[in-house]
Amino acid sequence: MKIMYYTGALLSLLIGLWHFSVPYLFQWHSYIGDGYEALRVGIDWINFFFSLFLAGLSLLMLVYGKKIVGGNGDLLPFYGFLVFVWLARFVITFVRPWPLAPVSWVAYGQQLGAFLIFSLLLVPFLKLVGWHKVRGGE
Repeated sequence: MKIMYYTGALLSLLIGLWHFSVPYLFQWHSYIGDGYEALRVGIDWINFFFSLFLAGLSLLMLVYGKKIVGGNGDLLPFYGFLVFVWLARFVITFVRPWPLAPVSWVAYGQQLGAFLIFSLLLVPFLKLVGWHKVRGGE
């Protein structure tokens, strides 16, 4: 359980950190005309705060991992929210799938990656919630 928890949280952190560079790696601005500076800034801000949120929450899960895995019920809602974020990330790949063109492996890879991280985080979460209920938590 600990290995799944820490692996899922670490992968989530790495995705959050990596996402800071995504607009530059994939040249997002090249798809937006020159007259749309507000759109460029808006996309940059959304990506920045998404990356900050995901990396920050994942880092907190790593920092407080010993307490969470130890059954601290006060931290379970935060852990549960991270699990929910990855569930939503996985579900959206079916609701609004990534286009297969021009590179199909990206579409399948991000879907598989989201499912992997969600699964790694979900199993320990369910065990901890069950354990917390057995111990008389609220």
